[in-house]
Amino acid sequence: MSVYNKYDDHTLITLLKEDNQLAYTEIFERYSRILVNNAYKVLGNQDEANDIVQEIFLSIWNKRYELAITGSLSSYLYKATKNRILNHIAHEKVVSRYADSISNFIENDYILADSKIREQELEAIIAKEIALLPEKMREVFLLRKVEELSYDEIALQLNITDKTAKQQVYNSLKILREKLKSLVSVFIW
Repeated sequence: MSVYNKYDDHTLITLLKEDNQLAYTEIFERYSRILVNNAYKVLGNQDEANDIVQEIFLSIWNKRYELAITGSLSSYLYKATKNRILNHIAHEKVVSRYADSISNFIENDYILADSKIREQELEAIIAKEIALLPEKMREVFLLRKVEELSYDEIALQLNITDKTAKQQVYNSLKILREKLKSLVSVFIW
């Protein structure tokens, strides 16, 4: 049992600013679970909730020297979580609108003469990025997205749990989104 769990938040923040990793760990242990639960209630996705809280704590660690908390630490963390969730939702809406606009563009036959070439180039880039995924992750991803197997079918075929299959697909999509995000916006225009 750590002596840090007896410290109040203000003391922990002071120690954190002095590079004290155990103070940071105590803050994380004290607040991370409840922040994840609150994020999950809004997002309905455990992985996204975990990611948001991890980003908040990473930001706190990276900005520990200039951290300026005027109210309570709990209020600061709840507000940071709320803001990250709102940014995440806004980003998802932008991505969704963008995908819808592309779908509408394609459905309405406003396809440019060189669209086939760009489509082939984009497919080649995506195929290359998929090939760079770790072997097991790539295998699960292809079974789900190309062969359109259910998570249960993938689990049975690869002798893994359906949760593992879901996590592998989620992780691969996250990696692919990151790698292709900037490229696709430049590529489309």
